[in-house]
Order: sequence, then C-alpha cells, then structure tokens
Amino acid sequence: MAKIELVIVDDHKMFLDGISNVLSKQNDMEILQVLDNATDALTFLKSNTPDLLITDISMPEMNGLEFVKIVKQQYPNLKILVVSMFQQIQSFQGIDGYLLKETGFDELIKAIHQIIVDGKPYFYNDYKASNDELDFNKKIITRREKEIIQLIAKELTTDQIADTLYISKHTVETHKKNIFLKLQVNSVVGLIKKAIYFGYVG
Repeated sequence: MAKIELVIVDDHKMFLDGISNVLSKQNDMEILQVLDNATDALTFLKSNTPDLLITDISMPEMNGLEFVKIVKQQYPNLKILVVSMFQQIQSFQGIDGYLLKETGFDELIKAIHQIIVDGKPYFYNDYKASNDELDFNKKIITRREKEIIQLIAKELTTDQIADTLYISKHTVETHKKNIFLKLQVNSVVGLIKKAIYFGYVG
C-alpha cells in the first residue's frame, strides 16, 4: 500500500517540529515537505502532489483563509486538514477536516486516516457549520484587539500602538495578524471597513 504523502505548513516552529516528528514515525505516512509560510507552499505544490495538506490558518505573508481558498481553486482534489489554535472562525468551504492545536497526536493520526483512507471528513467535536459568519466574527474579537483596531483607525503606526498600550512591537504584530485573520481582510482599508460595519470605530 502506498504511503500517505503529506505537506505541512505552519509558522510556529515548535508545533511544526512536534507534528513532523510524530508523523514521520508513522509507517504508512511520508512527509514530502515542511514549510513555514503559504507562499513557499504554493510554489512547492506547483511541482508536487501530496495526498493531504496540513495547515494552520494564522500565518505571515498571506491570510491563511485565502491560502486555503487558493489551494482549493488550483488543486480541487487535494485534501486539506486545518489545525489551528482558533476554534472555528467561519464556515469553511471545501476543507476536509479541522482540528485544534490542543488536540492529541492520536486524534491527528486518526483524522488523517479517516480523510485519506476512509474518504470521510474529520472535524473536532464542537465544530459547527455556521452561516452567520459576520456575527461570529464580531464575537471573537477580544478587548485588546478592539483597542488595536481603534488605534489603527487613528492611523497610528505599529511602534506608536506598542507605546500607547505598553506592549511590545511583536505583540502588536501578532494581534494585527489575528485581527486580519478573524475579520477575513487583507488590507488596512478592508479592516477599517469591517470595523465600521461592526461598530468598533465610529
């Protein structure tokens, strides 16, 4: 029986190392490539055809939601398993599984087998399809993220936001990345439009 060929994409090195170590020891699995960003992953997929793409949705350079959408458009037969620290952010179209990063490796292996061998999707127990994406997005923005959105709307730079909130520049960047992900936007202009829609800014 041919091995299940995997490509893993995640920008958190500790998680990437852990999942790679576990899956590389599975006799029926082979890791074709491990990547830390979506851009390199898209380049790799142009000349390689794995059975399953395992990816986070919070990554640098490209919104992870957009990455999943592009992959599905270009490679409709490629199975996708999302493994994220976020509980369901929106109702995904076309993915084959969704697990939380707190999930044990045994369940991850079970999910891979169910998706590839059994041909059935695998979602964590509390995952629910939602048609009310905008309301859901509004609920998952934290108080700190709302503060940062308001400061971005005032045209403060990352350094200025860090100084204002007494947090590090890196922390601001992390919050901004998560805000863009949660609200499914790719630019500050798009962010401001959604922020106004949700009532975060006047």
